[in-house]
Amino acid sequence: MSNLKYFKSSFWVTGLGLLLGAGVGYYYNPTVSAAFQGLFICFVLGLLEVSISFDNAVVNATVLKDMTPQWQHRFITWGMLIAVFGMRLVFPLLIVSLVAHVSPWAAIELAAFQPDEYAKIMLSVHNEVAAFGGAFLMLVALKYFFDEAKEIHWIRIVEAPLAKMGRLEAVEVGLVIIFIYIMSLQLPHADQLSFVIAGLAGIITFIGVEAVGTFLEVPESGKADIHRASIGMFLYLEVLDASFSFDGVIGAFAITNNLFIIAIGLGIGAMFVRSLTIMMVEKGTLEAFRYLEHGAFYAVGALAVIMFMNTVMHIPEAVTGVIGAAFIGLSIYSSHLAKGKA
Repeated sequence: MSNLKYFKSSFWVTGLGLLLGAGVGYYYNPTVSAAFQGLFICFVLGLLEVSISFDNAVVNATVLKDMTPQWQHRFITWGMLIAVFGMRLVFPLLIVSLVAHVSPWAAIELAAFQPDEYAKIMLSVHNEVAAFGGAFLMLVALKYFFDEAKEIHWIRIVEAPLAKMGRLEAVEVGLVIIFIYIMSLQLPHADQLSFVIAGLAGIITFIGVEAVGTFLEVPESGKADIHRASIGMFLYLEVLDASFSFDGVIGAFAITNNLFIIAIGLGIGAMFVRSLTIMMVEKGTLEAFRYLEHGAFYAVGALAVIMFMNTVMHIPEAVTGVIGAAFIGLSIYSSHLAKGKA
């Protein structure tokens, strides 16, 4: 029962979200079956978001544990609003607004009254969105493994050499640039430049967030300031969540083209991911399972590769979820084995 206390707010949000989903379904087609369909799709999207974002929760926990309690609370409150309304609602509208050269309000009207056209526009920029998110997440994973100070290795034959390579300055950035270039060659010539630019934008965003975090952590006085550092960590987590959400938002259009249903369903899942993050921080889950963090970053790296691969072939979201769950599950199992040998 003690663990359920972390999810009380998530269950409340789920109940409210399902009612809103039913209301949206009924608004577009005033029948009981349409209302139930809206409720059911929100439920499915929530499950989908949780299944493919467990690694997101673990990575969030690795950052959140070093933040002040005040900023941890802000991550749950402010961050939740940004995650649901910003990344799952406003961001897609801004994309459509920019691509279709219409005002944000016109994009809302398009989503509300011409959902098929709205979905078509969103899917037209899938490659660029995938390149941006994939580049950012790949750097997140590589930064973890290319860390020369990293002493605990799960798959030593892989991780020990990577940690040594971390002595090379910006090696992870160079590898991601090469990967972006190779993937761009698999696309039609007309799509290559925009793909590369989007990927480079993802790299620049990662470097920018890291720079802001470093500046805030160590101000001009030269002394570390945990409160200022927490601000930088908060920004990092929000961009990280955005990168995780890109593929989920695009993939959700395979289930429904209704923006509002998508925002509600994915928002429900995002709330559970945040509750899971807080639980892991407060219960010391990362310390209890020594390889869980490793498994999460392997899953992040796999997600980044899948996002890139999705630009040349369709990989079902279920496959993404299974791969992430496999890494997490194996890392927990290995942690149990290691604990038994200790």
